[in-house]
Amino acid sequence: MVGPTMSMPAANRRPKRKTTRPLILVSADFEPKGVEFGDPSLSLSLRYPKALAACGGVPLVMPVTDDVAVVAEYVRRADGVLLTGGDDLDPEIYGAGLPAGIKAKARQTPDGGARDRFELIVVDEVLRQRKPLLAICRGHQLLNVALGGTLFVDLPSQKPSETRHSRMDCKTDPVHDVRLAADSLLAKLAGARSMGVNSTHHQAVNRVAKKLRAVAKGPDGVVEAVEEKQPGELAPFLLGVQFHPERLMDRYPQHRAIFEAFIAACG
Repeated sequence: MVGPTMSMPAANRRPKRKTTRPLILVSADFEPKGVEFGDPSLSLSLRYPKALAACGGVPLVMPVTDDVAVVAEYVRRADGVLLTGGDDLDPEIYGAGLPAGIKAKARQTPDGGARDRFELIVVDEVLRQRKPLLAICRGHQLLNVALGGTLFVDLPSQKPSETRHSRMDCKTDPVHDVRLAADSLLAKLAGARSMGVNSTHHQAVNRVAKKLRAVAKGPDGVVEAVEEKQPGELAPFLLGVQFHPERLMDRYPQHRAIFEAFIAACG
């Protein structure tokens, strides 16, 4: 006779390991006329999603929309958000009182400010829902503006220096060092007080938002990274970098560490 099936006592059962990778929303450029049928489209370097996937995340590109409810639902379902690089922000958002000649130096986008409006909503929702946020290049600048800071519209004319920041010829190589604040998350991730970065921008953070602090500066004092002034006040992870770690992470562990820490916070 076959006896009754014996079940393992609950105390001896092994807990199931969580195998779900964190879902990361990724912002993209908006193009009024794309390749397929000339329709409005998105544009994104594949280096961003590849970097996230390589460090354990599942990237999901967000559509550009000004529907707050849709953005809120995207953020709610996600474990973290990555704001990427791209064209200049509209100076009208942050540049009250700037001379018209300076404002004209911004590289105007043909989207009518659609991406600016969308990403400002994204930042608002990310902070409201307290989700981890990594902001790169334009994203770093937008984060500062979203929290009340300002930008240099054009570094060469507003903050001349010997440091060349628009090194499009060296997009995947470090071109100068940045000094890191000793007590910063970035210094902890780098394991040092400085790190080499690439540099492909002509705009930069000017006045840092009140709830942020500059934690990395270039040789000429240009702000290269920002973090929360009070860690954990706004989000469980919040880091903005002016450089592009996704273009360096395959060869430089300090840059890979940024994505690893972000994914860990999202998990």
